[in-house]
Amino acid sequence: MNRGSLLGIVLNIGGAPGEGYIGGRYWRDPGAFHNGFKGLCSVFVTAAFAFAGTELVGLAAAETANPRKSLPTAIKQVFWRITLFYIVALTLIGLLVPYTEQRLLLGEDKPARASPFVIAIENAGIDVLPSIMNVVILISVLSVGNSSVFGSSRTLAALADQNQAPRILSYVDRKGRPLIAIMVSSSVGLLSYLADLQQEDEVLDWLVAISGLSSIFTWASICLAHIRFRQAWAYRGHKVLELAFRSQVGVYGSWLGLIINLLILIAQFWIGAWPVGYTHMTSVELAKSFFLVYLAAPVVIIFFIGHWFWHRTSTIRVADMDVDTGRRDFNLPILIAQEKEEKKNWPKWKKVYKYMC
Repeated sequence: MNRGSLLGIVLNIGGAPGEGYIGGRYWRDPGAFHNGFKGLCSVFVTAAFAFAGTELVGLAAAETANPRKSLPTAIKQVFWRITLFYIVALTLIGLLVPYTEQRLLLGEDKPARASPFVIAIENAGIDVLPSIMNVVILISVLSVGNSSVFGSSRTLAALADQNQAPRILSYVDRKGRPLIAIMVSSSVGLLSYLADLQQEDEVLDWLVAISGLSSIFTWASICLAHIRFRQAWAYRGHKVLELAFRSQVGVYGSWLGLIINLLILIAQFWIGAWPVGYTHMTSVELAKSFFLVYLAAPVVIIFFIGHWFWHRTSTIRVADMDVDTGRRDFNLPILIAQEKEEKKNWPKWKKVYKYMC
């Protein structure tokens, strides 16, 4: 478990001077879910924006020497990191900081104190840790920027190879780096200078509106692609054992993920059309609220229809899918036999560990 989660547990059970045992106090008063189910649905865009990027582990498979060995471990570690750094940490923050805390709202005097992690530490009366936490947050932002440039540049290069983006973006140097795509992706980071504007909060809201919900479309398409790929894989006579990575939840997990993502899109339309307190809002405020929540949907639909008209694409049947072109020849029978022989000598703890991680 990460140090932030351990610190949160210590503070919650009474490790903060003068606070005593907190437990579920703030979940009872003022409550765990502000504005009930509608309030929960209203933060889906922000949550999707925060979770975006975890799918980038799939892009690393193309640049991995042995994806059968490294890819399963990387994907499982992403799952556990999300569980520990997101779900566990945010649950503890919900126990330590009530939603009525005024410092959660950004202010011009000390905007850095808006972080709930910093607020929880300040409430504990620890003077040094807030600055350390801010450093950790800054390092995390740099890490996110690094992974975003990696993912977007590779995506642009792949689109250029398929004639769906300017061909110049497909240029790759001798070391395998798509330099033009990297420069284009990095230039988008110049938008950070918009933070110098007085309307920075509004600009950030619209940027989140454009990009936040798009990750829901991304994951829905990933689930659908996995379902159809497994259908084509079986149709071609391949076995699941031949795959470099096999999801523990299989196709059923993808069906569940697809349904949940579609339900989130429906819930977001409901929140956008009838937001919290919509009876007291003007028509202009309602329109702005809708597009702040659902702007990514028309953007994705417009681009999808535009791509369909431009390229005249059609739905590919399972029988026509090509799952063999571009595959690496690893001499699978020998590799599978070696893997089975290696696993036989593993102790039980290692088998459990490798299954989980």
